[in-house]
Amino acid sequence: MRLYPLATSRQICYKNRMEKMTLTQFMNRFPNDNACLEHLKQVRYGETHKCAKCGRQAKYYRAKQRRSYACEHCGHQVYPQAGTPFENTRTPLTDWFMVMFMFTVSRNGVSAKEVQRTIGVTYKTAWRMCNLIRQYMGYVDGDAPLGGPGRGVVEADKAFIGGKDERGKDDKAIVLGMVERGGDLVTRVIPHRGSNAVMPAIYQTVRPYTRLATDEARAFLEARETYRHGTVNHAKKEWVAGQGNEVHTNTIEGIWGSFKRGVEGTYIFVSKKWLQTYLWEFEFRYNHRKRPHQMFDALVSSFPMAA
Repeated sequence: MRLYPLATSRQICYKNRMEKMTLTQFMNRFPNDNACLEHLKQVRYGETHKCAKCGRQAKYYRAKQRRSYACEHCGHQVYPQAGTPFENTRTPLTDWFMVMFMFTVSRNGVSAKEVQRTIGVTYKTAWRMCNLIRQYMGYVDGDAPLGGPGRGVVEADKAFIGGKDERGKDDKAIVLGMVERGGDLVTRVIPHRGSNAVMPAIYQTVRPYTRLATDEARAFLEARETYRHGTVNHAKKEWVAGQGNEVHTNTIEGIWGSFKRGVEGTYIFVSKKWLQTYLWEFEFRYNHRKRPHQMFDALVSSFPMAA
């Protein structure tokens, strides 16, 4: 999980409560484009910033007729939107911030059609906004390693998304999910269901010597060489095993069920090309489940630091 700066208590009166921001609180905090741009400037540059042109520590003041700020000494301008999802866009920042707010208060996702109706843009613009925000959610959430000695059990399981259930056709997208019980979720779209696609993703994500729980698919057999690997045999209707019934994949299977219901209920259809972005969105929401009041701040305060 990435660390991100939190806004001040003066800015956010709801911070100490375990609840999401309300629409009224959002509107009070970001009433117009100027407030949004000032927030970007503060997050990325702070009150003062070393000027890239004159090399002096300087305050930056808003430039007229532009979405930029100028150095108090030499006039060199910086653009807070550069390097963010809002770069090269004519869409008002208030609309961008509103869509991010919608993503963080929704339980099952936000469709481009809903964004189109809410802020009054074209469907093409709404789809692009949603797509860039999902990619940005993946950046903010990151992929911290899971498990390790003394940590919780990690469950790994494959899921098959979309396509048609027709005999002889294998057109479903294959997704690998890894979740640490009580911790974070990491997902990967993989090219096929074989071991040479599954195991590299696990090695990359799960620390060695972790207690790993999977089903008995052949793709996971290699895991016993690196992990404390336990399996359940679903073909024999075995759902839990091991001492204390700690070997099971119920958590990750429940996650797949929630994701599929969200896709069917909100998006109807998700293409293979963009499936990973929808998984990043779901992953971000799941990994913030214990701190929903911080979801919006994670998005509006985690932009790459400006040079």
